[in-house]
Amino acid sequence: MPETKTTPELRFAGYTDAWEQRKVGDVITEVSRPIEMQDDQKYQLVTVKRRNEGIVSRGFYYGRDILVKNYYEVHSGDYLISKRQLVHGANGQVPESLDKSIVSNEYMICIGNENLTAEFLTLLSKTQKLKRDFFLSSYGVDIEKLVFDVNDWKKRSLIFPNKNEQKKISDFFIALDTLITLHQRKYERLKTVKASMLKKMFPHNGSNVPEIRFAGFTDPWEQRKLSDLAEIIGGGTPDTNNPAYWDGEIDWYAPAEMEGQRYAKGSVRKITELGLQKSSAKILPAHKTVLFTSRAGIGKVAILQRPAATNQGFQSLVLKDGTDSYFIYSMGEKIKDMAEGVASGSTFLEISGKMLGNLEIMVPNLKEQESIATFFRGIDDLITLHQSKLEKLKQIKQSFLEKMFV
Repeated sequence: MPETKTTPELRFAGYTDAWEQRKVGDVITEVSRPIEMQDDQKYQLVTVKRRNEGIVSRGFYYGRDILVKNYYEVHSGDYLISKRQLVHGANGQVPESLDKSIVSNEYMICIGNENLTAEFLTLLSKTQKLKRDFFLSSYGVDIEKLVFDVNDWKKRSLIFPNKNEQKKISDFFIALDTLITLHQRKYERLKTVKASMLKKMFPHNGSNVPEIRFAGFTDPWEQRKLSDLAEIIGGGTPDTNNPAYWDGEIDWYAPAEMEGQRYAKGSVRKITELGLQKSSAKILPAHKTVLFTSRAGIGKVAILQRPAATNQGFQSLVLKDGTDSYFIYSMGEKIKDMAEGVASGSTFLEISGKMLGNLEIMVPNLKEQESIATFFRGIDDLITLHQSKLEKLKQIKQSFLEKMFV
């Protein structure tokens, strides 16, 4: 058998000793703090979220409303395991805000000791080795209902450094998590600002002016059918059994590709000129086209960046002169809600091009459309920037978890 690796790939300067390998049961400290539940006392219950997303409150309840009475107190800094959801990442450290909350006996509570800090144990739980051990120490036939066998896990091993190195590593990841949380909050705040401004910068039902406008715009908005603003064009699929129709140079979109896209810059599959001619697919012009899914999830939108075709799951808007594409894109959620309200179908909801074209929206003149479009493009750019930073930080954290642990 190959020797067990006892040093990580990446370490802080000054640390050279091999990490220690010992049985879980010999190095962790499990605690139990049973409470005597009182009917007239309020208790805060907590739960552990899946995917290593931490511990959150389930709310406050009077003792008389909690049917099962065998509950235990948890303290700030405890490491908590959900025995029924552990394989899905339900473990973490109790934050200060949830100190002295309670959990049922379906949770395992650990504290730091002379061998391991609770912070370092929390970090270990995010490594691939420990995730694998958690899975191997769980039993059941359904992945959603696997139960964690604490005694089996205690027979397995942990590899860890001395307490000084544990603290150094933990402090590093705490700082990294703080940075991730900061960008997460900025990202969420920007999305909230956008949602609020979408409500205020487009007229409410029954009104012909929005609540907030840019200076210099006073004319009432006009109610127009979508068919007055755009040509509604559907799509089609060439014969999938004919290789002459596929792997060409023409972008060809399916609805699944629209998820989270703002600009459609290139499709997964492409068709040939012959495939285009032998199907009902049509070339849509770049920049003037707002792709709009008409089924398989109505209302996913993206602005086309280069000429392309779509399958039959679209009724796309090829905008006429006088209509700004980003303005219509920004109205995507509103148009989606209207489309879902008139869509029909027994297997799945679908809206036809004629039905979509008959939907009526309020629009201002082109100059005001462009001002609104510029504003929302700026917000969307910021959201994309913070989302990208957030994803990069999460990738960096995952990379460090792989390189800084054995």
